[in-house]
Amino acid sequence: MESWPRSLLLVLCLWPLLVDGMVRHYKFNVVMKNTTRLCSSKPIVTVNGKFPGPTLYAREGDNVLVKVTNHIKYNVTIHWHGIRQIRTGWADGPAYITQCPIPSKQSYVYNFTITGQRGTLLWHAHILWLRATLHGGVVILPKLHVPYPFPAPYKEVVVILGEWWKSDTEAVINEAMKSGIAPNVSDAHTINGHPGPMSTCATSQDGFKLKVDSGKTYMLRVINAALNEELFFKVAGHQLTVVEVDAVYTKPFKTDTILIAPGQTTNVLLTADQGAGQYLVTASPYMDAPIAVDNKTATATVHYTNTVSTSAITTTNPPPQNATPVASNFIDSLRSLNSKRYPAKVPLKVDHSLLFTVGLGINPCPTCIAGNGSRVVAAINNVSFVMPTTALLQAHYFNISGVFTKDFPGNPPIAFNYTGSGPANLQTMTGTRLYQLAYNSTVQVVLQDTGIISPETHPVHLHGFNFFAVGRGLGNYNPKTSPKKFNLVDPIERNTIGVPSGGWVAIRFLADNPGVWFLHCHLEVHTTWGLKMAFVVENGKGPNESLLPPPKDLPIC
Repeated sequence: MESWPRSLLLVLCLWPLLVDGMVRHYKFNVVMKNTTRLCSSKPIVTVNGKFPGPTLYAREGDNVLVKVTNHIKYNVTIHWHGIRQIRTGWADGPAYITQCPIPSKQSYVYNFTITGQRGTLLWHAHILWLRATLHGGVVILPKLHVPYPFPAPYKEVVVILGEWWKSDTEAVINEAMKSGIAPNVSDAHTINGHPGPMSTCATSQDGFKLKVDSGKTYMLRVINAALNEELFFKVAGHQLTVVEVDAVYTKPFKTDTILIAPGQTTNVLLTADQGAGQYLVTASPYMDAPIAVDNKTATATVHYTNTVSTSAITTTNPPPQNATPVASNFIDSLRSLNSKRYPAKVPLKVDHSLLFTVGLGINPCPTCIAGNGSRVVAAINNVSFVMPTTALLQAHYFNISGVFTKDFPGNPPIAFNYTGSGPANLQTMTGTRLYQLAYNSTVQVVLQDTGIISPETHPVHLHGFNFFAVGRGLGNYNPKTSPKKFNLVDPIERNTIGVPSGGWVAIRFLADNPGVWFLHCHLEVHTTWGLKMAFVVENGKGPNESLLPPPKDLPIC
């Protein structure tokens, strides 16, 4: 009879993962936690005292309710990066875009349903630079009895890449904004919160260790939660099979190195097919422009069972920092699975054809001594976005005037040789300007890097939608010849895309989600400088084509 209560207990423990379309409740307490890395300690912002924060697990079709309670001095919001938020923009999370922030000692319940998505995403703070430590994974399992479109792994592991500053990150960006110049880079990269066994001050036992059984296959859910840097990720002596990016299945392909930008996720299969021992895991920066980055490599180990911990580690050299061929080869290999069950529904007709330049500028700043009376800014189509003091979604829903305008330019105000040295005047315009879209309209946006100050890769994230990356190239986009090379059959589908340094990328999406949706560079320094805008998608005419009313506990500004 002893087995009966044990079986019942096992069923109760597994019940949340055995049911389709259930309601899942989470409690996120935002608290300070004293944490030591690189031989020094500082208080950091965390959820439930954990760094990285807890992983949120759900199934496709589930209703998720996360009660976030703010116990720190800063205002807080949480963004569920990549969740479509169909009609529930109030739960998207970017401060002053879809909600006013949660003040200290107050709570807000994020309430959303996961519709038509499965895979790995992430959550993170979306105010100030708090996401440096306030982040975690989101794992969406397929519906019950729906298999993966690849052999099921023996085990799944969340691997979060990040950055670590010895200083308070809020002090870092505040000082930079006062001076007018770029902020200090981080002091280390991290893998699951640790710089690793080969970092300064570390012992051989430090860092994340993945224990594997010989012959078994593991799925690594790799997430880049870094603030400002694209990263290469590799495992010594092992091939990685890419099967998903940004919670979208891909055609599987093998590689020894993946490239992952801030805000992106990549699921890879790793088979423990080498001899017993320890194998080095590396996360190192990618930057192919003359821009300062943290050049430290984070490390971890894959540890085969029955291997003594003192055995030598098989090492690997990370790619050079400017390894553009490695980056391009990885990006060019990505294709949507485009199967019968998971088709690539690429918009073939385009209602709005937009060209957005993304890059830097220089504006006057009399108080910026280090910047000689000027400051570095960033812009889309020469507009440096000004954050409002009332949330845009509330202003849109309640028709509050004076908060934003709907005149964001669909093309650069002045055409120039975008990837050249730029115009003589490097000043940008400022404003809280949105671009309006009718419900169910189709949109093509060509994101064009500029050479102003310096060309640079920009990982651009669109809230509320997935998009298809139909084309990519170096130099200036040519509206006559570039589309001839578009892939409209199986282009990769994702929510965050890297605009190549000195080049362009073309994306297409269907505006089937009413609300106000943020588009911004996911390098936090560029977002702070103004490289951001928003689309306002109008309600449709059908019963399920309108933005739902705001929840009663929505924070007020």
